[in-house]
Amino acid sequence: MARPRAAARTVEHPDLTQVSLQQVLEALADPVRRMVVSQLVRAGEDLSCGTFAAPVSLSTLTHHFNVLRGAGLIRQYYVGTTKMNALRTGEMEKRFPGLLSAVMAACAAEAAGAA
Repeated sequence: MARPRAAARTVEHPDLTQVSLQQVLEALADPVRRMVVSQLVRAGEDLSCGTFAAPVSLSTLTHHFNVLRGAGLIRQYYVGTTKMNALRTGEMEKRFPGLLSAVMAACAAEAAGAA
């Protein structure tokens, strides 16, 4: 007998009008989360969870994705069984103009100084 078909998997995302600047800054305070955001910016496209280079375990990386999603920085969705991650650049720019680009520029400058 065939298994009943399951409903499509969905992920809840906050309305950015309900996200505070404090939440966004706390999410971006962690270096692993900044690394995730930087990788999304550099890729210029949505990335699956398994494609990120991070110095943490997959379960810890999942926690970081949850924090970024809760702060409204990323949108996650499924393509089959693969969870994809998209940076909410346009929405974030409307809510906090210039914040994400300023943080990413600071990250790039810090990385260049360390090299």
